[in-house]
Amino acid sequence: MTSSTPTSQGKTRAACLIGWPAAHSRSPLIHHYWLRTLGIEGGYVIEAVPPEDFKDFLFRLSLRGFVGANVTRPHKEQALALSAPDERARAVGAANTLWFADGELRSTNTDVEGFINNLDACAPGWDKAEDALVLGAGGASRAVVFGLIERGIARVHLVNRTIDRARALADLYGARVHPATWDTVGDLLPRAGLLVNTTSLGMHGQPPLEIDVGLLPQGAVVSDIVYVPLVTPLLAAATARGLKTADGLGMLLHQAVRGFELWFGQRPQVTAELRAIVEADLTKT
Repeated sequence: MTSSTPTSQGKTRAACLIGWPAAHSRSPLIHHYWLRTLGIEGGYVIEAVPPEDFKDFLFRLSLRGFVGANVTRPHKEQALALSAPDERARAVGAANTLWFADGELRSTNTDVEGFINNLDACAPGWDKAEDALVLGAGGASRAVVFGLIERGIARVHLVNRTIDRARALADLYGARVHPATWDTVGDLLPRAGLLVNTTSLGMHGQPPLEIDVGLLPQGAVVSDIVYVPLVTPLLAAATARGLKTADGLGMLLHQAVRGFELWFGQRPQVTAELRAIVEADLTKT
């Protein structure tokens, strides 16, 4: 387990990523870039913590010298239960960012703003779409669907191979979410101003995502939260058709912004230089 130098008031602030496993996370690369470019003396390290030790680790987070943390699999639901969550974390059912305020451990889910802010950066005006089509009804889908509803999208068509999971999200988020089966995708694509893939289909080592982007209306936006590969077949097909796209790496970078601001007191920017650094790391052989 990697550890940081404990901090006290007036000394270097440090945050960490808690996961099991967590060794391949790009979060340290992102936060170290911001610390360096903003001239902040601080630290960010990986803490590999098995599930049975997570509760104790969290209760001793401040004693270990941390001002906050990111949380990744498999700890996000437990982090929610062991902290004071905001509306977004409660709505998504998982917490990925922790910080202390007034002596209390608070939590949020920045996947929501990571997804939305990446869309804003890559495809301004995307939210003029009345209909969005979201593929998948897992944990990532909850953040995406909540973000779309929060932004005011009129209808979110939620497609999942197991319709009950899509119905459960519709029950949770209300009448603007319309559950649908996979065989209806062809009928839904022509009215979708936004298509979002939250499944693992199209990732390295996974089956392909078989979607005909030619059925989308001209001017539609296509988003894929997968970032390995950087350009998924879905995004490649959308780009070839001249559609605007938003990729998973952009979401990863944008979701990191708020945590950094909470821990280190300055709001960082997602720059082309940062993206290039993380891209280079992702494509290492």
